[in-house]
Amino acid sequence: MDIRTCETCGTTLRARHSHRARFCSSKCRSKGFRAAQRALPIELTTRERWIRRSSTKVPLTVAGMVASSTDPRTWSRYREASKSTAGAGLGFVLNGDGVVCLDLDHAISPDGSLAPWAEDILRKAGPTYTEVSPSGHGLHIFGFADVRQGRRIRRSGGYAVEVYGTGRFLTVTGDRFRGSPSALADISALVDELT
Repeated sequence: MDIRTCETCGTTLRARHSHRARFCSSKCRSKGFRAAQRALPIELTTRERWIRRSSTKVPLTVAGMVASSTDPRTWSRYREASKSTAGAGLGFVLNGDGVVCLDLDHAISPDGSLAPWAEDILRKAGPTYTEVSPSGHGLHIFGFADVRQGRRIRRSGGYAVEVYGTGRFLTVTGDRFRGSPSALADISALVDELT
């Protein structure tokens, strides 16, 4: 039997917690996310494009109202968003300024190993900020590139890579993958190859 514990205080998670729960309470969740976010790249934390998100990935303002990935009036500074307890976590809005994200779903197997196609993409991305998605099975690779329109790219082998640069928000966990650097790199060559 797999006994799950809170990542902040170590309390055993009970049956009432979701099977994907990582924390026993909102207080522990906030502490955990604050600790994790300290490792976020300055290229992200200095941009005023932070929101909160619900557990179902609905964008929220720091006050808990519905936010928009295209309306800057609903975005906040990182500091405000990280202190807010609205929703289930943080999100970052991509607005076309060159910060992009590659979203790799189902890249991490239950045993923690990386799928070969994801390993290849990660290698080609080079040293750039990469984090584990909220599901624990995906990766978000952040970097710099010119992506005018987001797209889902189906690849031979049955997997798909989503590439976003504007008009979207991505969940942000701060859970760096394999000690990735806390900085963004130019991933233009990889984006060009994928698209």
